Amino acid sequence: MVCYTIPATAAIAHYIMRRNIKGWKEDVHQLWLNLLLAGGAIFGVVDHLWNGELFLIGENVLLDLMLGVTITTVIVLVWEALVAMDRTATHKPSKQKI
Repeated sequence: MVCYTIPATAAIAHYIMRRNIKGWKEDVHQLWLNLLLAGGAIFGVVDHLWNGELFLIGENVLLDLMLGVTITTVIVLVWEALVAMDRTATHKPSKQKI
């Protein structure tokens, strides 16, 4: 029931890192990651709030935390795919007319 804490912690940690690491402040890809992590955390909070389970701790806390790790990992993998697609699209060589 506490799976949302992992993406929430990752979003907060990444936000702090973005503010303190010089190269990340203006990097749009780092902004995307922060927004995806925050979105995953917000989704988890809303889902648990909706079901009345926001502050409940399940019988198997480790399993709940592992679900949070899985959610966060999938978010990062999706972000990596988005970054790769963006870099491919923006660095595509232009066709020259002869």
